[in-house]
Amino acid sequence: MKILCLSNGHGEDAIAVRIIAELQKCPNPPEIAALPLVGEGQAYAQLENVSIIGPVKQMPSGGFIYMEGQQLWRDLKGGLLQLTTAQSKAIETWVASERDMGERIVILAVGDIVPLSFAWKSGADYLFVGTAKSEYYLRDEKGLLPRSSWSKRLESWSGSVYQPWERWLMSRERCKAVFPRDRLTAKILQEKSIRAYDLGNPMMDGLEASKETPLIYGVDIEKEELKRSLAMVLLPGSRSPEAYANWELIMEAVEGLIEGFPNRKLIFLGAIAGSLSMDTFAQRLENLGWNCDRVARSQSQANSSQLPVINPANARVQKFMAQLPLTFTRRNATLTLNCQAFNEFIHRGDLAIAMAGTATEQFVGLGKPAIAILGIGPQFTPAFAEAQSRLLGPSLIVVKEPRNVVGAIKSLLRNPQKLQSIANNGRRRMGEAGASRRIAEFIMGMGNANVVSG
Repeated sequence: MKILCLSNGHGEDAIAVRIIAELQKCPNPPEIAALPLVGEGQAYAQLENVSIIGPVKQMPSGGFIYMEGQQLWRDLKGGLLQLTTAQSKAIETWVASERDMGERIVILAVGDIVPLSFAWKSGADYLFVGTAKSEYYLRDEKGLLPRSSWSKRLESWSGSVYQPWERWLMSRERCKAVFPRDRLTAKILQEKSIRAYDLGNPMMDGLEASKETPLIYGVDIEKEELKRSLAMVLLPGSRSPEAYANWELIMEAVEGLIEGFPNRKLIFLGAIAGSLSMDTFAQRLENLGWNCDRVARSQSQANSSQLPVINPANARVQKFMAQLPLTFTRRNATLTLNCQAFNEFIHRGDLAIAMAGTATEQFVGLGKPAIAILGIGPQFTPAFAEAQSRLLGPSLIVVKEPRNVVGAIKSLLRNPQKLQSIANNGRRRMGEAGASRRIAEFIMGMGNANVVSG
């Protein structure tokens, strides 16, 4: 069996890579090729023996053309139609070539209707990992969510978050399985006679870290809670320049927290994407009066065993040095910036101030609350935050201004029952870890049973 994996975005690429990695661990693993439809698909570089079969290109929008018409126009001018045509041809060529060799083939589409459509158009059998949509956008276990206008209520007109044309693609005989991101979505699709399987959400895989510290514990809750430091993860997002603008809002909230908790040790954990400049975040902190422990950074550089003695002018080495962790202090607060400690940070953090997509959902999936501040986009807009709050329910608290964050956090700390409800909610909506392995086992079972044909 040969598999072609199609994905359309940074997060989707990461999920596809997790599933492929699990497939490669299986006995007699299939041959696997890939085509990232959005961006350059850098996540695939970490895999061995996976070839990219067609052209890739980073579009101006970064994959957020659905946010606004202007982004779509920029992508069209940047060659979106030409790229899409070339990618479609590459898929058809790959399928025809493998069929001529007598191979059994299957397309694994990860993302939304874009890779799903490519998979259907290929003429091959296919499977769909639906990462973009969830019934939680429209409903919870009790029923449809109240919406503020008739146009928004119209979103549920077809009885599912997936529109009829999307369900048509999922219901074809060649679509052998659909893997939604949560149990509720799987249930609704099954009611629509679609072969949907609740195997979990691959987004929660690969997040293992050290033992968690509970947010509330002990008999005398308030007294015990005040004895220890409060750790907050800062998630500004991963795309430039938006993440830097988000950081400005997050730092306003941090200032308010320092004022609002003057007698408590505060720990802020800045999880910075590797694609961003950590020095830009650091410079802003220093401008705000934070003291940087440059000595610790120098020791970290000196003690690093990862680097051979090479030319300091080497661009790769300079980038490595610039991305080393930095620690800042101010009054009762410590703030650490790190681009390689996301897993550790989200496990250590009690809550998050989050202006991100996937990272926020992963944090909430650990059973923890997140506070979101309305941004200006192009990703984290008020509309995005509103939709994300429907997806994550009570686990995400959206505030209009940075100054509102301290009040939201104090309210949470005074309400252990709400915190327990948030913990249960986040784990239920995001699912347990291990979905990538379960999906891989399902695919291998199909191949062994000769269900997949070329």
